[in-house]
Order: sequence, then C-alpha cells, then structure tokens
Amino acid sequence: MNLTLKIWRQKNAKDKGQMVDYKINNISPDMSFLEMLDVLNNELVEKGDDPVAFDHDCREGICGMCSLFINGEAHGPDRGVTTCQLHMRMFKDGDTIYIEPFRAKAFPVIKDLVVDRTAFDKIQHAGGFISVNTSGNTQDANAIPVPKHDADRAFDAATCIGCGACVATCKNSSAMLFVSAKVSQFALLPQGKVEATERVLNMVEEMDNLGFGNCTNTGACEVECPKGISLENIARMNREYLKASFR
Repeated sequence: MNLTLKIWRQKNAKDKGQMVDYKINNISPDMSFLEMLDVLNNELVEKGDDPVAFDHDCREGICGMCSLFINGEAHGPDRGVTTCQLHMRMFKDGDTIYIEPFRAKAFPVIKDLVVDRTAFDKIQHAGGFISVNTSGNTQDANAIPVPKHDADRAFDAATCIGCGACVATCKNSSAMLFVSAKVSQFALLPQGKVEATERVLNMVEEMDNLGFGNCTNTGACEVECPKGISLENIARMNREYLKASFR
C-alpha cells in the first residue's frame, strides 16, 4: 500500500507543534501500525531527518504504552486492540492517515507522539495498593473464600493497562474509567477491604487535583478501551465514594 501520513511533530514540551505530511510506499497489510512507523523512521534516518518519537515497549497489547490517536480514534479504527496490535489491513491503498498524541491537560506532550502519563502513576500511588502483613503470619490468599462472581469482576477490572485511551476519547478528558477499574479491582476482594475507605477518597481526590475532567456518561471510554473495561466500574466507584464520604 502507498499511504499519506499526517503526523503531529513537536520538538519538545514548549514547542507549538504542527502536522507534517509524509509519503510512505510498499507497506504490507500484514504489518502492525508500529512496524509501519518503524519503516517511516528508517527512511527518515537514512535521509538525515529526525525520526518520529512514539512510545512502545512490549508490542503485545499488555503495557499500554503505544497510545496514539489515529484518524480521530484512540488506538485507531479497530476494536479491543492497542496500537501495536492494529494492523495495516484496517486501511487501504491511497489512504491518508492522521496520527496524533493523546490530548489531555493531564497528559502533556513531551515530543511528537509521546505524552507524559505519570498522572496515572500518581493516582495509583494515592491508593492503588493493599497493606500486606509480612511478619510471617500471612494468610494464604487461596485460603480466603471469594465468591466467583466477585472474583471474575475483580479480574475484569484488573485487565486495565492504564493506556489512557479512556482519557483521550472522553470529551471531558475524564480518568473515571481508569480510576474506577483500580478501585473495583480491590473493592471486590477481601484483601482490599482494609483500606477501601481511604483508597477511593484518596484516588478520586488525586484524580481531581491532576486536572482530569468529570464523567458525563457518554460511554465513549468503554467503546475505545482496548480491554473492554465496563462502565459498571464507574457506578461501583461512585457507590464506594458515597459510602466512604459518610464514614
């Protein structure tokens, strides 16, 4: 395939940035989207130009780093996949593809397509953990009875990889889906009950302090989430927050 790429180029966090056009030819439909960008960068390096900076790590849909806004959609036109799992067969010969970084006040652009998502780390530091007694008298987790329905829902929430697609998709740049997944992961399990009150209050407060918007139940976050995190988690977090606020 022969394609036209319109890519956001920004030298650093202070640079204004702009869209730059690139022509790329002979792209196999079996390539991943990131492999296509690798081909482009090889051509740019051979010409002596600065390659396009973009985040990536595992390239297996697990780490969540490959967060790109492609043709107006987080992670591109496919569903249930991250950018590294998006294949060029989703496009056709002659297409023009717009590639931008995730846009949110809490996700400032570092360079080109790379954004700073340490805001998510700060939210998790505020409460995304459990206290564990390491005195030698710890109870085997497998010995604690957990209803299967609760365990399944906790595991579903735990599949969140923190890529930020929910924030990039939301018209309010809300992190509610991400935070609710982390809250739900522990709220549904006995191990997470000890700090349940402090957890939800601290994580929601940190989310607000970092400049994320609120949820208006549009549902776009669930649609674009590569792991299919459900809006039910937001409802659960709201209930947990309400209960914690009265204690």
